[in-house]
Amino acid sequence: MGKSIFELVDQLPTSGLTISMLNALDFVAPGQWHNTVGFVNTIKTVTGESDEDLIQQIGERAIYLFNDKSQGYQTALWLYQTVDGTDKALGAAALANKVGENIPLLGFLNSVTPKPDKAQTIDLTLKVVAELVAFCQINGIPGDSIGDFVASLGEYSGESLIRMVALVCVDGLIPLGPDFINKALSGISQTNPQELEQNSTFQSIKDAIPGSNSAGKLNFIGESFDSVKGWMNGLVTANNLTPQKVVGNLQGFMEVADDKLDYLAAFIDVATNYYEHTGTQTLARRLIERAVAEI
Repeated sequence: MGKSIFELVDQLPTSGLTISMLNALDFVAPGQWHNTVGFVNTIKTVTGESDEDLIQQIGERAIYLFNDKSQGYQTALWLYQTVDGTDKALGAAALANKVGENIPLLGFLNSVTPKPDKAQTIDLTLKVVAELVAFCQINGIPGDSIGDFVASLGEYSGESLIRMVALVCVDGLIPLGPDFINKALSGISQTNPQELEQNSTFQSIKDAIPGSNSAGKLNFIGESFDSVKGWMNGLVTANNLTPQKVVGNLQGFMEVADDKLDYLAAFIDVATNYYEHTGTQTLARRLIERAVAEI
């Protein structure tokens, strides 16, 4: 087993490219996300408690729940971590000396390779499936509960909402363009099980995806993405989101040429881990909320 949940929350970064990017996407969900880090601090933030003994009890209960293998919390965390699949080493080394100054993207173009649309589509749809399955794991419901997930998506807030905003912006709009929803739907419908099996993220998480074989899992991925298209479209329309508008908001901390959006997408992919970061925060919040209810 890896690190404990309190270590993971204690070690969440307070600055860096992932944080800058999520803050830059605040324009889509103003004031929704604050980068809450530290396990005790998260307990205080979620519960409003200041009584040290009670905070201790809540923390211990949350850790107990996380460690309980019959619960889905560890699987959910693993999904958030794995679907990000970022090359942290490249991101960290490249950015070590860039804190506080604009990141000129051109210097990175030789270290990233844009993904073809099909690979990008598979990545996007797998992130949606990971979100759905993690949601089911956290809530102790069957992994194929698409309806429950879609209903809850409308209620998303805080770190869960900013994660889905980032998904739409940096895994949808920037690499695939303004028509990313239809492009992804048609792309996934033209994908065969063999192509899906060549995707390393799919290989990593396939056991958690409902379906008896790759064809069944591919079907489920398509159904899952189809089920969230209305929500995604609503988000895009309500905020008048375009690739240019998203990039305009990212330009506070990185310089991007308009004709290099596929490179930007590849760069964000290797240099950020927004799914894991906000997923860890979501998990901590859910554990703490449940711990409070059970004490």
